[in-house]
Amino acid sequence: MRKIILFIFSFFIWCLLTWPINFETQEIDLQLIITGVVISIIIVLIMGEVFITRKYKNFFLTRFFWFLIYIPILFYYMLIANLDVLYRVIHPKMPINPGIVRVETKLKSDTARTALANSITLTPGTLTVDITSKGVLYIHCINIAKKNREEFTKKIVTRFENILHKAYE
Repeated sequence: MRKIILFIFSFFIWCLLTWPINFETQEIDLQLIITGVVISIIIVLIMGEVFITRKYKNFFLTRFFWFLIYIPILFYYMLIANLDVLYRVIHPKMPINPGIVRVETKLKSDTARTALANSITLTPGTLTVDITSKGVLYIHCINIAKKNREEFTKKIVTRFENILHKAYE
């Protein structure tokens, strides 16, 4: 059952990326549909055991709902971080205090930790350097606040962590 859900999810993403339906002529591009089915089957056969390692407590649609909520939040923080980095590049006296911070996460699954690390890396100005097996992330930041350093480091993780916990665990 989990492989079928992975197939449906992969095919759904394929359809979003290629958009095989032309709404003007009401035609469906069968080549794109067949290619999507084949690629989704290959993904399930090759990567099925990697993506599906354990049973989840929550129902699939609940997790999918939280994942859909997560996407605009991620894009929002990416936009804010892009504008911050842009301002730091343009403004000559804007402070830049780079450094690496250590942050612990409450996420337990490898998939959730990877999604968190990738989300942090996708926001400009931060880069996940390492993840330990105990859930500790080492993050390089372009500007570390000298005051309230602990609050600053927690803010980096908690803005993504709560929703990823609902989506992946």
